Amino acid sequence: MAPDPQAQPAQAQPSSFFLTTPIFYVNDAPHIGHAYTEVAADVLARWHRQAGDDSWFLTGTDEHGQKILRTATANGVAPQEWADRLVESAWKPLLDTIDISNDDFIRTTDARHETGVAKFLQKLHDDGHVYAGEFEALYCVGCEEFKPKSEIVDGTGAFAGEKVCAIHSKPLELLQEKNYFFKMSAFQDRLLALYEERPDFVQPASARNEVVAFVQQGLEDLSISRTSFDWGIPIPWDSSHVTYVWFDALLNYVTAIGYGEDPEQFARRWPATHIVGKDILRFHAVIWPAMLMAAGLEVPEHVFAHGWLLVGGEKMSKSKLTGIAPQEITDTFGSDAFRYYFMRAISFGHDGSFSWEDLAARYQAELANGFGNLASRALAMNRKYFDGRVPQASADADTAAEAQIRELAASVAARADERIEAFAIHEAIAAVWELVDALNGYITEQEPWALAKDPAQRERLATVLYTVSEGLRALAVLLAPVIPQATAKLWTALGAEAALGALSEQPIREAGAWGGLPAGAEQQPLAVLFPRIEAEVGADSR
Repeated sequence: MAPDPQAQPAQAQPSSFFLTTPIFYVNDAPHIGHAYTEVAADVLARWHRQAGDDSWFLTGTDEHGQKILRTATANGVAPQEWADRLVESAWKPLLDTIDISNDDFIRTTDARHETGVAKFLQKLHDDGHVYAGEFEALYCVGCEEFKPKSEIVDGTGAFAGEKVCAIHSKPLELLQEKNYFFKMSAFQDRLLALYEERPDFVQPASARNEVVAFVQQGLEDLSISRTSFDWGIPIPWDSSHVTYVWFDALLNYVTAIGYGEDPEQFARRWPATHIVGKDILRFHAVIWPAMLMAAGLEVPEHVFAHGWLLVGGEKMSKSKLTGIAPQEITDTFGSDAFRYYFMRAISFGHDGSFSWEDLAARYQAELANGFGNLASRALAMNRKYFDGRVPQASADADTAAEAQIRELAASVAARADERIEAFAIHEAIAAVWELVDALNGYITEQEPWALAKDPAQRERLATVLYTVSEGLRALAVLLAPVIPQATAKLWTALGAEAALGALSEQPIREAGAWGGLPAGAEQQPLAVLFPRIEAEVGADSR
């Protein structure tokens, strides 16, 4: 049969991209280590969303377990009241402080979560993956984990003679309970096969190697219930037990998207890509996929473990008084600078040191002088020489210099997208910044202020300033996931909002296609994107 000439081609379904952060303990207020994870995930989510992928970005809070019960008790309130207070006063406001675009926020005290956990547990029990047994081991309340031998060390100083957690440096508690156990050991071979068949399942490579070595040493069954306290989700077949907090928490990734309640939504979203800190890698790359295998569900798409933020050479910690509240930075520098600094200055996947001096230096050199000054100079010259409209480039006035800018715009857009796909956010930004530097150099070399003095160079002047304006259009699109507030202001000032539509609607993978900004578009005044900061910063925090 001949094809129908009137038939419309089938529309390709957008790629699904379900991204999660860990859900954070509400035992205290967030510090910049938590914000770092949120921003990294947000940049990835914004990029994929603007690329047209069917994106969903989940974050939330972990509110059960012994650590939160003790914190609430120490503060003289019930654990639910404590959780409610911290979520509303600290954790949700954090998302506004650093401009996070999450699609959902899940709490482990949500009814949808507790219902999903009960269904998941019942399935594992019915399918023979759970049994009752007795257990005695050293437990870290800070980690909410029975510690493996590799993370138990001898205490020193005040804790001499005691066994302490290698992560928290606090004494471990010997717990003996009758618990329910998940037969995790039965999944050792399947996990090793997963890591072998999908080498990008755990990233970066150093994290994958650590996980493989851990599983190769042999897996033990996992205690998944507690009877020594009652702040948790009851085990559905035995209400005298509550669910182990990590078993409960990991399930947020599926309960948030309709596990057991909304099959259509679940099928649309799952599997997820998980962004986690390296200290909780083992839970996500070993325990979690084993749980999913037991339940007959797909394992995650990726588990990416980023490094720690270090202050004075140590991991950021409230207990060690090295925690810095995000507002300490954003109140001075703004959310865009916060986002840019942590995504640019630290290699995603590795540890990175924070310093006020480096933040201030990058703010001034890269954001204020590099990007901000480029935008303000270009718009000021368009206003001065072309009545505030996008000038018309002329093919007759085109040179190799313009061709280099056009080629670079296409190149950095492609490379940035490739780097985002590889979770190398810092490299993606570095690629885009090549265009910032090139346009600044281009203005210096072409000297449009000198061209403006010669009426015979009018077409050349228009071509130069169009090239800078169009380069700024590409930069606004490419940098929108990183510095959304500054790029939104620039987008409007360029005249792009009126001519091309909302910045969020611009397909980011096509940002390098030249010629998007139409000549004649009316431009608007641009406020200083990154104001000069004269006062010394961080003095109270060091």
